[in-house]
Amino acid sequence: MPKPRSDTALTDADPVLQGPAYEAAMQELEQLVGSMESGNMPLDQLLSSYQRGAVLLQLCRDRLQAVEDQIKVLDNGAIKPWKGA
Repeated sequence: MPKPRSDTALTDADPVLQGPAYEAAMQELEQLVGSMESGNMPLDQLLSSYQRGAVLLQLCRDRLQAVEDQIKVLDNGAIKPWKGA
């Protein structure tokens, strides 16, 4: 019988789970958007912030997709309606 993987092994094996946590990425993205919307950012910094924001946005999308894929596996390939509390 295969040995269960630890959280560390899972993180090391899955590139989607590496890097900043979803919540940290979202927080950084929100801060970047706020700074960009202020209109007080030089053009070069605006461009680098936009590029960083695109990376963070993709990371968040990838993490959400990974969670959805794992839920599908846990539910035998079918997404079930959320029944809430």
